[in-house]
Amino acid sequence: MDKAFLETLVYLHTKDLYSWAFHNTFRTDIAEDLVQETFLTALEKTHQLKEDSSPKTWLFSILNLKIIDFYREKLNSDNSAKINGLPIFFNQQKTWYSHKKPQAWHKDEKEVLNDEEFQFILKRCLETLPENWQTCVKLKHLSEKKDENIWQEVGINTTNFWQIVHRAKLKLRNCIETHWLKK
Repeated sequence: MDKAFLETLVYLHTKDLYSWAFHNTFRTDIAEDLVQETFLTALEKTHQLKEDSSPKTWLFSILNLKIIDFYREKLNSDNSAKINGLPIFFNQQKTWYSHKKPQAWHKDEKEVLNDEEFQFILKRCLETLPENWQTCVKLKHLSEKKDENIWQEVGINTTNFWQIVHRAKLKLRNCIETHWLKK
């Protein structure tokens, strides 16, 4: 591929490619990166462009593969972050480690909920959760939505929902105990 042909492709198709990438990622920075990667791949694989093929179709097929790779990578990193981000609370016998066992809070529930410091710590602890965990917890416990409505809104199955809620509660409790009770 000569330089003039590549410049023509960039000039003619960047806007459409960017629009499609943004439509699929909803992030300007990622869409821009994906379009750049598309052109770099096109440059490396010029030999795959057939004479009778449309350059636009070829570029979009490359971009679609880049978008799939982006989400596959994101999914894999999110899953490992979920596992690695959750402290280990239980031993192999599935009982609490003594240092991770929930502590008694010795405070009235209404008193705790009205405590400004607790509210601040709760908000900070919620922010440490992965985004989909935050959404599930907020919808279930703060908005008091029905579970089946949450599953549908978030687009997950019941088992996944309950795992998320359980893990989020464990992580929130650990965070609150670390930053609020131990003060």
